[in-house]
Amino acid sequence: MKFLNFIRILIDKLNEVIGKGISWLTSVLVLVVCFDVFSRYILGKSHVGIQEFQWHVFGLLFLLGAAYSLKYDRHVRVDIVYSRLSTKQKAWINLMGTLLFLIPFSLAVIWASHDFVINSFQLRESSPNPGGLPARYILKAAIPAGFFLLFLQALSMLVQSLQTILNLNQNDIFL
Repeated sequence: MKFLNFIRILIDKLNEVIGKGISWLTSVLVLVVCFDVFSRYILGKSHVGIQEFQWHVFGLLFLLGAAYSLKYDRHVRVDIVYSRLSTKQKAWINLMGTLLFLIPFSLAVIWASHDFVINSFQLRESSPNPGGLPARYILKAAIPAGFFLLFLQALSMLVQSLQTILNLNQNDIFL
């Protein structure tokens, strides 16, 4: 169990660094949206590249920030029943949900997006719109990357749930 806990700590640290780093894109997104609104409504000019950049930044935030959200339990969940359960019952739900849904879904998206991303890189895909952004393949590469981070965080969640279910004190088993 010590080895699994060590892996959990590494995964948590990785997603912490990536999550904090990617969170700065929120400020970038706000500035770009403000510029787009200003140029569109004050200057009367709309830029396709700016609009696409907004979508790209939002996509990166969503894809690469999902694991960080899961780590801190800030993802969307219907808490009608879950919030009333004991810590051990929550651990069982997290364990089963992770095994039955999160891990298989993450792996399916990684697998399904593989050819999609490879083709995009091979074509050096860019926006089909005049004035659009080049290098769309970079954004598409964030799909398997984001789901890989989510998969790793699911593994961390599995270990944490097992520790709770087995009544293992996390402080006693750190390396």
